[in-house]
Amino acid sequence: MSNTREWKIPVGPEATTAIYVPAEGVKRTGTFICAHGAGGHLGDRAMLKAAQAMQGAGLNVVRFNFIYKERKAARPDPMPKLMDTVAKVTEYARRELGTTGPLFLGGRSMGGRAASMLLAEGYECDGLILLAYPLHPPGQQEKLRDAHLPNIKAPVLCFNGTRDEFCDQTLMTRVLTTVKTSWTMHWIEAADHSFHVLKRSGRTDADVLEEVRTATVSWLGR
Repeated sequence: MSNTREWKIPVGPEATTAIYVPAEGVKRTGTFICAHGAGGHLGDRAMLKAAQAMQGAGLNVVRFNFIYKERKAARPDPMPKLMDTVAKVTEYARRELGTTGPLFLGGRSMGGRAASMLLAEGYECDGLILLAYPLHPPGQQEKLRDAHLPNIKAPVLCFNGTRDEFCDQTLMTRVLTTVKTSWTMHWIEAADHSFHVLKRSGRTDADVLEEVRTATVSWLGR
């Protein structure tokens, strides 16, 4: 794709890979720094589909590897290192791209959680886009990952499937009564943690991506 760029970004004594892909064929409305989930990487299927939806909504997208994934390790980095990687990639993108409109952080599952924790500590950007926020481990609803959410000041757009085993809908609804920012919660009917829908739902994964795209367009417009 034209104007795609690949960067090597220093993160402490190491470096990671990031890929910048501009939105094409639509009016550009900003840039999205998109972090991958615990078992994923910058080029996995879920990341590519998420990037496609965001680019279709008018966002330039920066996908990147966390350091552990760059080293081809299985165990995720500690959360402070994940957060630092998000910050380093964001700062690098800011320098490289200059003024390209609003800047949004977020990503899939663990990557989105790392971005949310960064913002809760006061990191500034124009908004947070969470794709399958992992509110709790599967089957362990008592281990909520919500303590930092009330500290987020930027507007939030959060997508979760109604079949997501990492995010009980009732618990998330309760947690959202504690947040202080503008939080748009979008539930994707019959979708799981990967935004996959069963055939009997009468919908396809492509339908889900279009739903994500149109909801993002609406949110950006507000």
